[in-house]
Amino acid sequence: MDRKPIEAILFDLDNTLIQTTQAGRVALEKTGDLLRKTPPCFDDVTIGHITDKFNAKLLRESFDAAAGGTIDEVRVGHWLQSIREEAAGVCADACTRSLAAACYGVWKSSRLELLSLSPETRALLAELRTRYKLLLLTNGESQTQWEKVAAARCEPLFDAVVVGGDHAEQKPALSIFRHCFSMLGVEAGRCVMVGDSLDTDILGGAGAGVRATVWVQDPGAPRDRTGTAEPDYTVATVLDLPGVLARIERGNVDLV
Repeated sequence: MDRKPIEAILFDLDNTLIQTTQAGRVALEKTGDLLRKTPPCFDDVTIGHITDKFNAKLLRESFDAAAGGTIDEVRVGHWLQSIREEAAGVCADACTRSLAAACYGVWKSSRLELLSLSPETRALLAELRTRYKLLLLTNGESQTQWEKVAAARCEPLFDAVVVGGDHAEQKPALSIFRHCFSMLGVEAGRCVMVGDSLDTDILGGAGAGVRATVWVQDPGAPRDRTGTAEPDYTVATVLDLPGVLARIERGNVDLV
């Protein structure tokens, strides 16, 4: 067992440090309020279908900046298609386009307002940075992820921030992990990867040869890990990390 001291910690952002999924649910509820009050004033069943369709399109989203357009335009399009699919002929095309733009504005602003670090998480990062180099490594489209970083006001807490959308490959690709190690000037074996995704954070960290991986498990996540990477440690919240780091430093790895 390598007992060299840990020098750096790599953190995922979404659902690790900030509660993106929860913020998204609230944002959809607020957008539903807009659809309920804005002519043609949809009923609750139709609103549920529209917001579900938007969320499904968001999860399947594929954005290529080189193809032209912006992520904002793409997501206004998600709302436009969702409204049309559920309410064809209810209002004129110009009205539908205006409503889609309004929905996106409410959804985006509402979600960003909720993407903040808790005081406890902010204090944890500040304390950890007195002992380790910290790097934020987040997958996703560049504009979207940088807007989240700005909303959370977390960039000053890290030695570096790496957004996958700015690079040729994202987690779990080895190339982006090597880029992170190079930025920090540390060896992979002196780093710990912390994140909520077994398929990107844990798989990528393990493949890159980090000292240990720490999985922040969503309480609602399925227990079956068949076919996914096995984390070295599992925690319910990132706030449990100090105890895990102490165990890693002692050379104890528990597969739980």
